[in-house]
Amino acid sequence: MANHFERYRQVAETLSRHGLAWLLGATGLERLVPFPRGVGGGEQAPLSNAEHLRLALAELGPTFIKLGQVLSTRSDLLPPEFRNELAKLQDDAPALPAGTVEELIVQELGALPTTLFAAFDSEPLACASIGQAHTATAMDGTELVVKIRRPGAVRQIEEDLEILQNLAAQASRRWAIAEDYDLMGIAAEFAQTLRAELDYLQEGRSAERFTVNFSGDDGVHIPKIFWDFTTSRVLTMERIRGIKVSDLAALDAAGIDRRDLAKRAAGAAAKMIFEDGFFHADPHPGNLFIQDGGRIGLIDFGMVGQVDEKLRAQLGMLLLALVRHDPERVTAALLDLAASRRSAESVRLHRDVVSLIGLYEGKPLAEVPVVRLIQETLAILRRHHLQLPREMAMLLKMVLMLEGLGVLLDPAFQLGEVLGPYVQKLAAERISVAAFARKLGKAGSEAVELGLDLPGQLRRLLAIVDRDGVEVHLRAAELEPLVGRIERIGNRLVVGMLTAAFIRGIGELTTADTSRWQQWQRPLLGSGLGAVGSLGAYLGWTALRRRRPR
Repeated sequence: MANHFERYRQVAETLSRHGLAWLLGATGLERLVPFPRGVGGGEQAPLSNAEHLRLALAELGPTFIKLGQVLSTRSDLLPPEFRNELAKLQDDAPALPAGTVEELIVQELGALPTTLFAAFDSEPLACASIGQAHTATAMDGTELVVKIRRPGAVRQIEEDLEILQNLAAQASRRWAIAEDYDLMGIAAEFAQTLRAELDYLQEGRSAERFTVNFSGDDGVHIPKIFWDFTTSRVLTMERIRGIKVSDLAALDAAGIDRRDLAKRAAGAAAKMIFEDGFFHADPHPGNLFIQDGGRIGLIDFGMVGQVDEKLRAQLGMLLLALVRHDPERVTAALLDLAASRRSAESVRLHRDVVSLIGLYEGKPLAEVPVVRLIQETLAILRRHHLQLPREMAMLLKMVLMLEGLGVLLDPAFQLGEVLGPYVQKLAAERISVAAFARKLGKAGSEAVELGLDLPGQLRRLLAIVDRDGVEVHLRAAELEPLVGRIERIGNRLVVGMLTAAFIRGIGELTTADTSRWQQWQRPLLGSGLGAVGSLGAYLGWTALRRRRPR
């Protein structure tokens, strides 16, 4: 603690002042405050633990404010009273002096803003602890927003991130509850998220990726990035104007169909998740503007999430189990998706899952209460100390925010109606012939790679034997079982590769041309069954031949 002693003491004193002695003891900071206060004295008595935690994080500055904001979205970690309180945290900061802004732009872009832009407003459009935004006008008349990172922000945040990771390590050893959660992993993920927000180049690349993903959709407007005036500390982009999506009176006055708008916004989010695998993780009303004709303008790409192949497969398995109302498969999918520091009690988990599925038993997918389903699932995860991966937690947060936005625009909004087709498609992918063929094809590729690597491995083994020598004592009787086993393995490998090739061919045929599949369905299935039967008979004959006494 010596390198950051003053900051450690500031954290300890702030927690003590707000009566959070339980956090002092968990993190090992109690020795820095000889007489910690407990909640229940003085003017702070009416406040709850959740309120004290919010106030303490707000006092500790931008890193801790961001931590609280992130934790407010983790329904799998915190109960509602803490999440609701932490969601109130505001990231406000005083404006930088105009001279400091000019100096930063000169350092990063090489000239004064009055030289680079036709107009530049020294009064900020918005201020936050990491940076602030200014309006400007390009030489061609394009309206711009210029984001500037505050001097010293990176140094302070990096110090706080190191302290948070050290405190997480202490808590993992001292706090009984921490044994059920990967606190060090959570701290590392938070550090990764916050560092991404500090890098404006990364935010610019994310914006361009969304531009490509929505290039064929005129209903979504992503701001253009001006790379000639962008660095890791300065981000210049097209200004998005429009009506705030939460301003219902202005939307009605402009003749915007709010019901249609809610469906299109949800459809755009579903496309991000299920088609693109790259989604905006913070779609709150302040980041959406409605332009003429109901076009959706989206800003602020500092927090994004990705659905990789593994997460997509896990999500597909869970959705397929939910669609089939299969408690056993839902239980297995939750255990596969979530992480725990200890083994979950599968019997109790299965019982809770049965109750969960009973919430929507007999209802079509479009009528499933998505928010209630997610909230109950997250409650089960908390109860069994199961922790979601970061990307999945961000995805669920986005879905919950989206549902709230949809209901704000249209009280009769049903998120299940929009998500239903995507869910069915993703679930169907889990059992499609093409998906099965891809898996077998991958297995075949790995077998081929193993065969290609084997000669090199044997050469290295022979070189070792030639250099160091080795003594081997074998009798023919001892070789007989080994030879038999090798032969059986070889036979099965051949059969597996042939079967994989056959199924892959059928998969490609069905996905390429469904009419051709209908024409050749019976001949192909007949040939396939005949081939499998012949290969099975061959394997059986070879097994019997190996077992006969000689």
